[in-house]
Amino acid sequence: MKRSYIMLLLLPGFVFLAAFMLIPILLTVGSTFFDKGELSFGGYWHFFGDPYFLKILWTTLRVSLVTTILCVLIGFPVSYYISRRNPRQKAVLLGLAIFPLLTSSVVRSFSWMIILGKKGLLNNTLVALGIVKEPLDILYTPTAMMIGLVHLFLPLIIITLVGVMENIDPDLLKAAESLGASRLKAFVRVIVPLSVPGLIIGSILVFVGSLTAYTTPALLGGKQRVISTFLYQNAITLNDWYLASVVATIMMAITFIVIALMNKLANKVNPKG
Repeated sequence: MKRSYIMLLLLPGFVFLAAFMLIPILLTVGSTFFDKGELSFGGYWHFFGDPYFLKILWTTLRVSLVTTILCVLIGFPVSYYISRRNPRQKAVLLGLAIFPLLTSSVVRSFSWMIILGKKGLLNNTLVALGIVKEPLDILYTPTAMMIGLVHLFLPLIIITLVGVMENIDPDLLKAAESLGASRLKAFVRVIVPLSVPGLIIGSILVFVGSLTAYTTPALLGGKQRVISTFLYQNAITLNDWYLASVVATIMMAITFIVIALMNKLANKVNPKG
């Protein structure tokens, strides 16, 4: 009786997900394997056989990977510092860390356009200090997209890592140091392995978010295409819904592959989970 009651409560959620997520995804993926009513893989051969499409895919993967690495390198020490503060300080620091999430991505992107432009704050400062003679071409490049995406997704990895690190017993570090390990070695051998679950989850969130982000790459990338802006161009501008469906399916496949690889890596780094 209790189990039936629980299933009855879950039924509306399952129906909603099936109707508005699972069925549309299956229809989208299924449509890519049929052309004029016949089974065909022509859309995929066309995509992977075109150097222009492959360049867009490579740019997307490169931007997503570099963004993820930068978020990990910046977020890991910040998360550790926050996790070791008292509750009041932790609340303030976490509030500051997640503040970018409370701002529209359009507003954030326009702010970076002002900073990174040829006559923006960064270039004006570098020229005034004599570091460079001519303004740097940063805006409308993959570098600009990476900067914007790091700003956008860094809070996600900080939140996930803080949640894991604050549950790590500080006495473990002291025990490692008492056995002769240096503070750095103890950190690498104790804190890093125990933080792997949060690191994996945060990395997946950042990579997938960067892979599928549209607004930031569209505004900061200019004519530099990534797979999300390419999908939008084919669906809305060119009205080529078949190729757009192929691109969407490839994006989903990459997402599942990345999740599987990250989980496999996590099991190797920390077999006990």
